[in-house]
Order: sequence, then structure tokens, then C-alpha cells
Amino acid sequence: MATINPYINFNGNAEEAFNFYRSVFGGEFTSISRFKDLPSPGIHISENEANKIMHIALPIGPNLLMGNDVPEIMGRTNENENRSKISVSADSKEEADRIFNGLSAGGNVEMPIGDSPWGTYFAMFRDKYGIEWMVQFDENNR
Repeated sequence: MATINPYINFNGNAEEAFNFYRSVFGGEFTSISRFKDLPSPGIHISENEANKIMHIALPIGPNLLMGNDVPEIMGRTNENENRSKISVSADSKEEADRIFNGLSAGGNVEMPIGDSPWGTYFAMFRDKYGIEWMVQFDENNR
């Protein structure tokens, strides 16, 4: 069966954001590459971008949360994009609370964690890096 792994872009603060995500979810990065590590004959990487993240991956359960810094030459990524959200399914209300409290710190909560009209324990918010999340626990899908 196919696996879906979210891949998110940042404007130079991917490493900071992923260290924050690791503090909430735990685990260790399975991959971290910087632009200076990329063999790029003919492509000039500026000195101020050499240490930025070309690729980073953090396992969360059986999936990976991946991301990178967008090189300045490609323009800025829209930090207020609102067409997609990362959905996290927790194994318990306690885990949902921990993830919500961790990820929403310093962000903007659209829907606080609590019982939803459709029967799940649910929250929706934008973290302090502008990434949108949904956290839920569904007692019927355990």
C-alpha cells in the first residue's frame, strides 16, 4: 500500500522548525542535508545559503515528515498558505493533548482541542512557523 509523507517548505528556518517538531514528536532525523553538501557543478550556492537545509526527514510513526529551505533564487514560499493541513491521528486523548499543546505553542488556534460535532477529539491550528495542523483522536478507530 502507498504511504503519504508530508513535505513542507520554509524560508530559511527549516532546521529551527524541525528541531521544534522533534521536541514534540520525539525521534531522530533520518536524513539531513545542506545545500553545501550537494554536488552541484555549474550551480552556484551562495555563502548565505550553504548551511540551509536542502532536505530533512523526521520519522513520525510509520511515516516521515520532510522539508527543506527554499533557495532565495526561487523566491519566498507563502507562509500563510491555507490550502492544506497536516493531519495527525493520535492513539489517545492524552497523546492528542500533548501534540496539540506542543505544536500550537506560539501559534494561532482555529479550533481548540475538544470533542467535535462529528464524534472525534479534535483541534485545528497554525503553528508558529505558519504550518497548518489538525490533531485528532477517534475512539472508534483504535
